[in-house]
Amino acid sequence: MARVACSNLVPALSLLPKKSTSSFPVCRNHSFFTNNSQFTGFFGIANRRFSASSSKISMSLKAGIVGLPNVGKSTLFNAVVENGKAQAANFPFCTIEPNVGIVAVPDSRLNVLSELSKSQRAVPASIEFVDIAGLVKGASQGEGLGNKFLSHIREVDSILQVVRCFDDNDIVHVNGNVDPKSDIDVINLELVFSDLDQIEKRLEKLKKGKARDSQSKLKEEAEKSALERIREALMDGKPARSVALTDFEKDAVKHLCLLTMKPVIYVANVAESELADAGNNPYVKEVMNLASELQSGLVTISAQVESELTELPFEERNEFLKSLGVSESGLGNLITATYILLGLRTYFTSGEKESKAWTIHAGMTAPQAAGVIHSDFEKGFIRAETVSYDDFVAAGSLAAAREKGLLRSEGKDYIVQEGDVMLFRFNV
Repeated sequence: MARVACSNLVPALSLLPKKSTSSFPVCRNHSFFTNNSQFTGFFGIANRRFSASSSKISMSLKAGIVGLPNVGKSTLFNAVVENGKAQAANFPFCTIEPNVGIVAVPDSRLNVLSELSKSQRAVPASIEFVDIAGLVKGASQGEGLGNKFLSHIREVDSILQVVRCFDDNDIVHVNGNVDPKSDIDVINLELVFSDLDQIEKRLEKLKKGKARDSQSKLKEEAEKSALERIREALMDGKPARSVALTDFEKDAVKHLCLLTMKPVIYVANVAESELADAGNNPYVKEVMNLASELQSGLVTISAQVESELTELPFEERNEFLKSLGVSESGLGNLITATYILLGLRTYFTSGEKESKAWTIHAGMTAPQAAGVIHSDFEKGFIRAETVSYDDFVAAGSLAAAREKGLLRSEGKDYIVQEGDVMLFRFNV
């Protein structure tokens, strides 16, 4: 069944006491930091913006790892989540129920802030990765574990489609041979068929229904118009996300949780021996071209290498990577790409108790960002004392930034930037 995740946002958990006895309470331990660099054009993905009404954000966003059987999904999942329990065996459907793991978003800024503030702990932002059962042709008609697979995809915010880009006679390919385009087409077509079926049923229902008031009628008309255009795109083999919709139309159709509306990153899984020169892998080149055509992201990774890294002591991992001719693991790029794909930004709170990374959508105002910590922060927002991450680091502390005139006082209309350090003043 579909979850709230399909509509992008769910309320943040309350992290502070509900009320304060003070009429002008100050959050002394909470400051927000973000880097000045902008994550635009990452892997060809444009910034995804969300409506201002989406003032709350899930504390555990979900990315579903999907693909045909035996392409390396579960191996990758186990590598991403070091304590993952997914079974990586050489037969289809070894992952029947989705395995879930919480993964920290790598951010070196958090450690810097923690050290400067002498924090007792550092708490990173996180993404929930879900390992979903392998898909086969005919899934939209119930083949294999199709119906269960498709229902699990509806529950995630974004899709990581693992594509096999290596030859190995010991690992059976479900279709008999390695063919990235065919693999991608199989999955995409099943998602398209599923969406088409859902849209046809919904349009038929809209024809029979009668709106009770003018507002409902307006919304139904917007939904009908949007679905007709999406259906036309799907019939041409294009995903629903390729259709230009107004915010009102997006809101009208979001309850359907269309599978092809979800953002996608293609994960080209290469052999260990080809990792250092993956750009010359013909399979990877093919996936790169397809990702561009489908307005999706691309990350190249070796699930086997990542799996082997998790078994090594931390201090030996760099040496192992160097022996393969690469300087760093691909997991950091994958996690960061997923985070950016969802159009997210990070700000930090930092104090002696803890330094913590908080997640917001691009375009959120200071009160909305404050509401991610606690609803009272948004309701009683007065102002946000703000400094950029770079200025904070240069000053050495919030107090020093204030003394040097680097700390700004921002109001309700301020759009939180990637790189802000914010101390909220609020009244409840």
